[in-house]
Amino acid sequence: MSPIQAVLFDYGLVLSGPPDPAAWAQMRSITGLSEELMHRGYWAHRHAYDRGELSGRAFWETVGSDGGVLLTPAQVDSLLAADIDFWGRVNHPMLEWAQSLQRAGIPTGILSNMGDAMEAGLLARYAWIQDFGHHTWSHRLHIAKPEAAIYHHAAQGMKTPAANILFVDDRLENIQAAHGVGMQAIQYLDHQAFLAEMEARDISHLFHLTALHKI
Repeated sequence: MSPIQAVLFDYGLVLSGPPDPAAWAQMRSITGLSEELMHRGYWAHRHAYDRGELSGRAFWETVGSDGGVLLTPAQVDSLLAADIDFWGRVNHPMLEWAQSLQRAGIPTGILSNMGDAMEAGLLARYAWIQDFGHHTWSHRLHIAKPEAAIYHHAAQGMKTPAANILFVDDRLENIQAAHGVGMQAIQYLDHQAFLAEMEARDISHLFHLTALHKI
C-alpha cells in the first residue's frame, strides 16, 4: 500500500459519539410527533438537508409538515439547537488520535455530510474543529457521500494524492466510495475493532507519533 500521508475523518459516529437519546426525546417533545412520524420525517429529508437542498429551517419545517404539524419559528429554533445536542457528543478516543496526528504534523481533514445549521452550531460549540486543516461540508457543495466528486474535493483540499489518504467513516457505502476514488479507508464501528484493523494493516504506528515527526 502507498504510505499514509494524511488522515480524513467523517464527523458523525467517528469524531462524534452515539446520538444523544435525551436530545431526540426533546425534539419529539417540541414537535409533538410520534416516534414513528418523527423517525420517518427526520430521515426522509436528512440527505436533502446534508446536500444543501434544504436549509436547517426548511428541513424542520418539512419534517413538521410531513407529520401534520405547523412549527413556529421559535419551535424551529429549539429544534435546531436540540439537533446540535443530538449529534454533539464527542468520541474522545478518535478526537485524541486526530489531535496527536496534528501535533505530529500529519495533515488531518473532515469530510462530512452535514447541513448548514449543523455546521454552524458545531463550529460554535467546538473550537477543535478548526484545528483540522481541511473541511469538506456537503451542504456547501450540493453533493454528498457517497458521490465520488466529494471525495475528489476533499483530496484536492488536503493537497494529498488520494492513494496516500486514510479515510475513516462509519458507513460501508462511504468506505466503498472512498476505495473507488483510490483512497485507503477503514469502516469505524467500534474503537477496539478499529485499532485491530490498523494493526492488521501495519499502520498502527500512526497511534504512536511524537510532535512534529512526519511519516
